[in-house]
Amino acid sequence: MAAFGKWIRSPQATDLAAVSFEKAFSLTKPVKKAELRVTAMGVYVPTLNGARVGDSVLMPGWTAYEHRVQLQTYDVTALLKKNNRLAIGVGVGWAVGIKGKNLHHHNRYTDHTSLLAALTVTYADGSEETVATDTTWQVYTTAVTMNDFYLGETQDYTKRRRLLGAAVRSDVKTRVVPQTGEWIREQDVIKPVAVLKTPKNEWVVDFGQNLAGYVRLHLGGSKGARVVLHHGEVLDADGNFYNENYRAAESRVTYVLDGRERDLTPLFTFQGFRYVRLTEYPFETVDPDAFTAVAVHSDMARTGDFVCGNPKINQLYHNILWGQKGNYLDIPTDCPQRDERLGWTGDTQVFCRTGAINFDVERFFTKWMEDMALEQGENGEVNWIIPHPDKQEPSAAWGDAACVVPYEIWRAYGNKKLLKKHFPVMKRWVDYMHRAGDAEFLWLGGTHFGDWLAMDNGEDNLSGATSKDYIASAYFAYSTALLAKAGRALGRDMREYEALHDRVVAAIRARYFKDGRTDMTVDGDEWKTETQTGYVLALHFELCDEKDRAAFAARLAALVEENGGRMTTGFVGTPYLLHALSENGRTDLAYSLLLQEKTPSWLYAVNHGATTVWEHWNSQKEDGSFWSTSMNSFNHYAYGAVFDWIFGVAAGIAPLTAGYAKTRVAPHPDRRLGFVKTAIETRHGALSVYWYYRGERVVYELTVPADMTVEFVLPSGKTHTLTGGKYLFGE
Repeated sequence: MAAFGKWIRSPQATDLAAVSFEKAFSLTKPVKKAELRVTAMGVYVPTLNGARVGDSVLMPGWTAYEHRVQLQTYDVTALLKKNNRLAIGVGVGWAVGIKGKNLHHHNRYTDHTSLLAALTVTYADGSEETVATDTTWQVYTTAVTMNDFYLGETQDYTKRRRLLGAAVRSDVKTRVVPQTGEWIREQDVIKPVAVLKTPKNEWVVDFGQNLAGYVRLHLGGSKGARVVLHHGEVLDADGNFYNENYRAAESRVTYVLDGRERDLTPLFTFQGFRYVRLTEYPFETVDPDAFTAVAVHSDMARTGDFVCGNPKINQLYHNILWGQKGNYLDIPTDCPQRDERLGWTGDTQVFCRTGAINFDVERFFTKWMEDMALEQGENGEVNWIIPHPDKQEPSAAWGDAACVVPYEIWRAYGNKKLLKKHFPVMKRWVDYMHRAGDAEFLWLGGTHFGDWLAMDNGEDNLSGATSKDYIASAYFAYSTALLAKAGRALGRDMREYEALHDRVVAAIRARYFKDGRTDMTVDGDEWKTETQTGYVLALHFELCDEKDRAAFAARLAALVEENGGRMTTGFVGTPYLLHALSENGRTDLAYSLLLQEKTPSWLYAVNHGATTVWEHWNSQKEDGSFWSTSMNSFNHYAYGAVFDWIFGVAAGIAPLTAGYAKTRVAPHPDRRLGFVKTAIETRHGALSVYWYYRGERVVYELTVPADMTVEFVLPSGKTHTLTGGKYLFGE
């Protein structure tokens, strides 16, 4: 790309205003093909002769900019004329805009927007001509006088367009690479379900769905009239607009009208919201037809589907899907609304298996894992956040995304080339854990989040009661096991790491387990291991001795029952809780937890009108009050990881070989769901499983693609080997 264009910037400082880089050119011969290649430090919107180029938004996306930035290519042949004007608007985006809590990371990568572009024309006679960014391009102001992901956007159509001067060379130093991730595009379009006049006498538009994206307006108003929208996820107990949980993110979109009727859409920002407050609105009435919510996320193909006979579980699945949509916006974020929206690794790793069932995320994670590899420290450490806004001390269960995500993506798609590429990242992380602790085979000490947001240490504490050293050591064992499995899949000798895994497990047993249960009295450890999460990890990560498994499972079940049939687990324990029960003969209790409606539970939020998954079990409490504004998202997908249990145990679908070439289907019916009908589009075709009750019998219908072998296991233990075709069983 360097041969075709130079990085350019505005000759004047523009702060948070967007600018337009423009070049006029003429063509003298018939054109065969024309391609525009663009990237930016910031986000860009290209137009050619006044027409929008492509259908993507917020490009070039978010990468570890100090290492690389993606380049997009567009076919613009149909837009060319004899005399042409190429204009590329650039806003601050992720590279220049504000990132992080309380707006403390401004200009993380650079303090100005920059553009790199080249339009290459191939003539009918085979010759080529390129129009590329250089100092002959002109830079103009735009109607966008302020833009930022957290603050929002202001478009002022009363401002006169002004020439800022010729572009100047920019000092951007990064690697330009072809687009590897999914394109970001507009997806679902949603009309309002209600226009409300709140008790505070404010107009609020309700779109009925929490989402990430923006609101498109169609209206006109007198010159100088202002429309100001503020975004929010929920209403308070009195029915008033509420967005104090956004912290310093203003999430304000402002339009200053010029008298013309037009479509008004943010160009360089997105927000997380269900409601918009019309903070300023120059009309006496609100026409809902003027408002449209546009959901924006990475353009991933939908692969999974699910429906059952319990409407609340169906709503939960809906919420899980929309949580993924709102947070798989170029990177896997924690939330799309407050002053954060960051690629937290802990959230990512616990949800990625569910993510790969719902959508085809291979390309999405190919890009993100590359940024993880680029940002991994020399000693193997992995940050809490990828791409990272600053350097952090690693945390167990967060840094373990280095092993969990590559393994799960291989499990879902069977791409050995991708696994091989990221195997060194996995190995370096395990080696880091081996060195990090105060004991050779345990990770003791360090800074860890622990069982984040668990309810067993007081309902408003951030970390649960489970020992952070225990969790760190458990994940040390788990990631080492995944590394060994990955290495064996690649044909490598993994005896060294298999032996390391055995030693870690032995050390955990010696320190934390005693007399068939976890020990609460570890010297020097202020935290507990005798918790639901403590037993979940012991069972699901296969840390306890086989002779103690039944006792551990019984104690886990007892802790659930002693808590009124409810969980107390947080981000670490919850994803594996139902698995730990069903793997040990207590699928009945796992179903009861899934269907529990008192907090903490998945259906508590459903009963309180949630349309996405909440960050806290009690983000909004029974009395209508909210969890602290310091950290309270209503679109936070981590707890949505429960769907991999619904899919893998209730429906019973699990790959026996990576990519589903060989698949085990072992459903666990329960009358409380009525029926389950699910399907997944795999690399080997579409597999569907449907079970339902007919009197006292359960009927099973399966459709198996031709390129797949299914081991079908009935609850009685009877097993059938199935190849391509439709099947019907009853038992």
